[in-house]
Amino acid sequence: MSEAGASTVPAAIGPGRLILVVGPSGAGKDTLIGHVRQRLAGDEAYLFPRRIVTRPPSPAEDNVEADAETFAAIAKAGGFALAWSAHGHSYGIPAAIDHALHEGRTVLSNVSREIVAAARRRYADVTVIEITAPADVLRARIAGRSRASDGDASSRADRRVTAPVEPDVVIVNDTDVEGAASRLLAVVTAPAGRRIAS
Repeated sequence: MSEAGASTVPAAIGPGRLILVVGPSGAGKDTLIGHVRQRLAGDEAYLFPRRIVTRPPSPAEDNVEADAETFAAIAKAGGFALAWSAHGHSYGIPAAIDHALHEGRTVLSNVSREIVAAARRRYADVTVIEITAPADVLRARIAGRSRASDGDASSRADRRVTAPVEPDVVIVNDTDVEGAASRLLAVVTAPAGRRIAS
Protein backbone atom coordinates (compact mmCIF):
# COMPACT_ATOMS: atom_id res chain seq x y z
CA MET A 1 0.00 0.00 0.00
CA SER A 2 1.32 3.44 -0.86
CA GLU A 3 2.16 5.86 1.92
CA ALA A 4 -0.67 8.13 0.78
CA GLY A 5 -3.19 5.32 1.04
CA ALA A 6 -2.00 3.94 4.37
CA SER A 7 -4.32 4.43 7.30
CA THR A 8 -2.92 6.46 10.15
CA VAL A 9 -3.50 5.82 13.84
CA PRO A 10 -3.78 9.00 15.92
CA ALA A 11 -0.96 9.42 18.41
CA ALA A 12 -1.94 8.66 21.98
CA ILE A 13 -2.71 11.80 23.96
CA GLY A 14 0.00 12.81 26.42
CA PRO A 15 2.46 13.33 27.96
CA GLY A 16 0.25 13.89 31.01
CA ARG A 17 -0.96 11.04 33.17
CA LEU A 18 -4.59 9.91 33.31
CA ILE A 19 -5.56 8.17 36.56
CA LEU A 20 -8.80 6.23 36.42
CA VAL A 21 -10.46 5.17 39.66
CA VAL A 22 -12.78 2.16 39.42
CA GLY A 23 -14.59 -0.02 41.92
CA PRO A 24 -17.99 -1.22 43.10
CA SER A 25 -20.77 1.01 44.40
CA GLY A 26 -20.17 1.83 48.05
CA ALA A 27 -16.40 1.44 47.86
CA GLY A 28 -15.92 5.13 48.64
CA LYS A 29 -14.32 6.20 45.37
CA ASP A 30 -15.66 9.76 45.42
CA THR A 31 -14.90 10.12 49.13
CA LEU A 32 -11.24 9.21 48.64
CA ILE A 33 -10.94 11.37 45.53
CA GLY A 34 -12.39 14.24 47.57
CA HIS A 35 -9.72 13.79 50.25
CA VAL A 36 -6.97 13.83 47.62
CA ARG A 37 -8.47 16.88 45.91
CA GLN A 38 -8.40 18.76 49.21
CA ARG A 39 -4.78 17.84 49.88
CA LEU A 40 -3.72 18.97 46.38
CA ALA A 41 -5.87 22.11 46.33
CA GLY A 42 -4.11 24.92 44.50
CA ASP A 43 -1.60 22.66 42.76
CA GLU A 44 -2.10 23.30 39.03
CA ALA A 45 -0.29 20.07 38.15
CA TYR A 46 -3.44 18.11 39.06
CA LEU A 47 -6.92 18.27 37.54
CA PHE A 48 -10.07 16.73 39.03
CA PRO A 49 -12.68 17.14 36.26
CA ARG A 50 -16.36 17.31 37.20
CA ARG A 51 -18.29 14.52 35.51
CA ILE A 52 -21.50 15.36 33.67
CA VAL A 53 -24.20 12.91 34.79
CA THR A 54 -27.89 12.48 34.03
CA ARG A 55 -28.86 12.31 37.70
CA PRO A 56 -28.52 14.64 40.70
CA PRO A 57 -25.20 14.43 42.59
CA SER A 58 -25.00 13.00 46.09
CA PRO A 59 -23.24 14.76 49.01
CA ALA A 60 -20.03 12.81 48.31
CA GLU A 61 -19.97 13.72 44.61
CA ASP A 62 -19.16 16.86 42.66
CA ASN A 63 -20.97 16.11 39.41
CA VAL A 64 -22.70 18.43 36.96
CA GLU A 65 -26.30 17.35 36.40
CA ALA A 66 -27.67 17.29 32.85
CA ASP A 67 -30.87 15.93 31.37
CA ALA A 68 -30.67 13.23 28.71
CA GLU A 69 -31.23 15.66 25.83
CA THR A 70 -28.46 17.99 26.96
CA PHE A 71 -26.09 15.09 27.54
CA ALA A 72 -26.75 13.77 24.02
CA ALA A 73 -26.14 17.23 22.54
CA ILE A 74 -22.79 17.53 24.33
CA ALA A 75 -21.76 14.08 23.14
CA LYS A 76 -22.75 14.87 19.53
CA ALA A 77 -20.66 18.05 19.65
CA GLY A 78 -17.58 16.09 20.80
CA GLY A 79 -17.71 17.52 24.30
CA PHE A 80 -16.72 14.32 26.07
CA ALA A 81 -13.29 12.72 26.21
CA LEU A 82 -14.87 9.58 27.70
CA ALA A 83 -18.53 8.66 28.15
CA TRP A 84 -20.49 5.62 29.29
CA SER A 85 -23.84 4.42 30.64
CA ALA A 86 -24.40 2.64 33.95
CA HIS A 87 -27.34 1.95 36.24
CA GLY A 88 -29.73 3.70 33.86
CA HIS A 89 -27.75 6.95 33.70
CA SER A 90 -25.19 8.52 31.37
CA TYR A 91 -21.77 9.76 32.50
CA GLY A 92 -19.23 11.89 30.68
CA ILE A 93 -15.76 13.29 31.31
CA PRO A 94 -15.33 16.70 29.62
CA ALA A 95 -13.05 16.86 26.59
CA ALA A 96 -11.05 19.59 28.36
CA ILE A 97 -8.97 16.85 30.00
CA ASP A 98 -7.26 16.26 26.64
CA HIS A 99 -5.78 19.76 26.74
CA ALA A 100 -4.63 19.25 30.34
CA LEU A 101 -2.92 16.00 29.36
CA HIS A 102 -1.26 17.70 26.38
CA GLU A 103 0.14 20.17 28.93
CA GLY A 104 1.61 17.34 30.99
CA ARG A 105 -0.81 17.57 33.90
CA THR A 106 -2.18 14.64 35.93
CA VAL A 107 -5.93 14.05 35.60
CA LEU A 108 -7.85 11.95 38.14
CA SER A 109 -11.42 10.74 37.67
CA ASN A 110 -13.90 8.12 38.86
CA VAL A 111 -15.02 6.06 35.85
CA SER A 112 -16.67 2.81 34.81
CA ARG A 113 -14.54 -0.23 34.05
CA GLU A 114 -16.37 -0.30 30.71
CA ILE A 115 -14.24 2.51 29.27
CA VAL A 116 -10.81 1.50 30.60
CA ALA A 117 -9.79 -0.35 27.43
CA ALA A 118 -10.75 2.62 25.25
CA ALA A 119 -8.90 4.99 27.58
CA ARG A 120 -5.74 2.89 27.38
CA ARG A 121 -5.89 3.14 23.59
CA ARG A 122 -6.59 6.89 23.56
CA TYR A 123 -4.08 8.10 26.17
CA ALA A 124 -0.33 7.61 26.45
CA ASP A 125 -0.07 7.18 30.23
CA VAL A 126 -2.99 5.54 32.05
CA THR A 127 -3.00 4.23 35.62
CA VAL A 128 -6.03 2.27 36.85
CA ILE A 129 -6.70 2.23 40.59
CA GLU A 130 -9.34 -0.09 42.00
CA ILE A 131 -11.00 0.96 45.26
CA THR A 132 -12.76 -1.91 47.00
CA ALA A 133 -14.22 -3.06 50.31
CA PRO A 134 -15.84 -6.22 51.76
CA ALA A 135 -19.40 -6.92 50.55
CA ASP A 136 -20.99 -6.19 53.93
CA VAL A 137 -19.30 -2.78 54.02
CA LEU A 138 -20.50 -2.03 50.49
CA ARG A 139 -24.10 -2.92 51.39
CA ALA A 140 -24.05 -0.77 54.51
CA ARG A 141 -22.67 2.24 52.66
CA ILE A 142 -25.14 1.96 49.78
CA ALA A 143 -28.05 1.63 52.20
CA GLY A 144 -26.76 4.51 54.32
CA ARG A 145 -26.51 7.08 51.55
CA SER A 146 -30.20 6.70 50.63
CA ARG A 147 -29.80 7.57 46.95
CA ALA A 148 -32.85 6.49 44.97
CA SER A 149 -30.81 5.68 41.88
CA ASP A 150 -28.85 3.03 43.80
CA GLY A 151 -31.77 0.61 43.99
CA ASP A 152 -31.47 -2.42 46.24
CA ALA A 153 -28.26 -2.28 48.29
CA SER A 154 -27.67 -6.03 48.35
CA SER A 155 -28.14 -6.57 44.63
CA ARG A 156 -25.92 -3.60 43.77
CA ALA A 157 -23.17 -4.70 46.15
CA ASP A 158 -23.30 -8.22 44.74
CA ARG A 159 -23.41 -7.14 41.09
CA ARG A 160 -20.89 -9.02 38.98
CA VAL A 161 -18.30 -7.12 37.01
CA THR A 162 -19.12 -7.32 33.29
CA ALA A 163 -15.91 -5.66 32.09
CA PRO A 164 -13.06 -6.92 34.29
CA VAL A 165 -9.80 -4.99 34.13
CA GLU A 166 -6.36 -5.53 35.56
CA PRO A 167 -5.81 -2.58 37.92
CA ASP A 168 -2.35 -1.20 38.45
CA VAL A 169 -3.09 -0.58 42.13
CA VAL A 170 -5.75 -1.96 44.51
CA ILE A 171 -6.74 0.01 47.62
CA VAL A 172 -8.98 -1.57 50.25
CA ASN A 173 -11.17 1.11 51.82
CA ASP A 174 -12.94 -0.70 54.66
CA THR A 175 -12.48 1.13 57.98
CA ASP A 176 -9.47 3.46 57.75
CA VAL A 177 -10.60 6.15 55.30
CA GLU A 178 -7.66 8.44 56.09
CA GLY A 179 -5.22 5.60 55.48
CA ALA A 180 -6.89 4.69 52.18
CA ALA A 181 -6.87 8.35 51.12
CA SER A 182 -3.16 8.62 51.94
CA ARG A 183 -2.50 5.53 49.84
CA LEU A 184 -4.40 7.06 46.91
CA LEU A 185 -2.50 10.33 47.33
CA ALA A 186 0.82 8.49 47.25
CA VAL A 187 -0.10 6.78 43.99
CA VAL A 188 -1.37 10.01 42.41
CA THR A 189 1.74 12.03 43.31
CA ALA A 190 4.36 9.35 42.65
CA PRO A 191 7.04 10.52 40.17
CA ALA A 192 7.01 8.88 36.75
CA GLY A 193 10.08 6.81 37.49
CA ARG A 194 8.83 5.64 40.89
CA ARG A 195 5.26 4.56 40.22
CA ILE A 196 3.63 2.73 43.12
CA ALA A 197 2.09 -0.64 42.28
CA SER A 198 0.09 -3.16 44.27
